[in-house]
This record gives sequence, C-alpha cells and structure tokens, in this order.
Amino acid sequence: MISKEVKNYLSTNDSVLGKIIKEISEIHIESTNDVFFDLMSCAIEQQIHYRSNKKIFRKLLDKAEIEHLSIQNFSQFEEKALSTIKLSQAKLQTILGLFRFFNTEKINWHLLDDQEVIEQLSSIKGIGKWTIDMILLYTLQRPNVFPADDYHLKQIMIRLYNLNPNSMLKKQMLDISSFWGEHASSAVRILLAWKEHQKHFRNGKD
Repeated sequence: MISKEVKNYLSTNDSVLGKIIKEISEIHIESTNDVFFDLMSCAIEQQIHYRSNKKIFRKLLDKAEIEHLSIQNFSQFEEKALSTIKLSQAKLQTILGLFRFFNTEKINWHLLDDQEVIEQLSSIKGIGKWTIDMILLYTLQRPNVFPADDYHLKQIMIRLYNLNPNSMLKKQMLDISSFWGEHASSAVRILLAWKEHQKHFRNGKD
C-alpha cells in the first residue's frame, strides 16, 4: 500500500496526482516475488500478468495443469502448453534463454540494487528495458521506477497532463516525473489505478 506520507508528498508536488488520490481507491497488487515467473509472463504474453486482460499466460498454466511455473516444472509447461501454441522464433528463443539463465544462475534479486538488476537481466537476449522496468516495479516493488516506455502510461499522461505526443514525449514525461522525487513507482501505480477506475466507471454507465 502507498503510505499517507508518500501520498501527501505527491499531492503537494503534483496537482494532477493530488486530484486523483482524492477521487479513487488504490488498487493493491500483491507481488509473486518470483522474477522467473513474472519474466515468463512478459515474454509469452508481451504483458506482465498483473495487468493482463487476456490472461494468456494464466490459460497456458491451466492447460499445463500448473499453478506456478518454476524451473522444476518448466518441461511440463513446455510439453503441455507451449507446444500447443504458435510462437515466433524470437519469442521462443527468449523463453528458452530465460530458462537457461535461471537454471544456471542462482540470484537473490532482493539483495541487488536497481542497477545490478538491470545489468543482470539485460544480459538475457530478448529482455528489454520495458520488461526490466516491470520486474522492478511489480515483482521487486522498488520505490523509484518510471517505465517511460510503457504504452498505457504514455496514453494516460498524454491525457491527464495535456502532453503533445508528437514532440519529445519521453522528455515531457520525465519532466513531470521529476516532481515525484523518489516515489515514481507510487505515482505510476496511482496513474494506472486511475485508468482502471475510468474503465469501471464507463462499464457501469453502459
């Protein structure tokens, strides 16, 4: 949960966030604390499972009769689920590369700082900045992560902050995030919660 102190800080420094904080309830997301599991969801679904609407990764786990994917049951997942869907060669190589990395490297991710996590995950072919940001934000729940490459965050900030999408959008976003101090992760969660609130509001009106 986002603390009262952090909410007060964000409200004081960003009037847009201040308004949202007053209007909506926080959406609590419980982390799996499992970097391998969450990376696989990103690689397979091109979305981290915490935010997935299609639930592709979850459906594949059900097909493989697996509750939680691990190195130990990956072969069962590969045989009963992955083999039944069409994957691009690049995506397949990323999935297999993840398996090889985690089968070899035994890392306590919580003992690494953000930069060390970035360096380790960047060494895996097919794992890019957006995916690493998702791991830092959701899995490891680091406090100061700003995934400027996230499509949904871009759309939210364009709308709420009246940004120009055709003129150095990333710089505009980073300029706004500079007012969040070391609480970028909380700000991002609030903005994403606003989007969910809007979706439910529209559905309720229909």
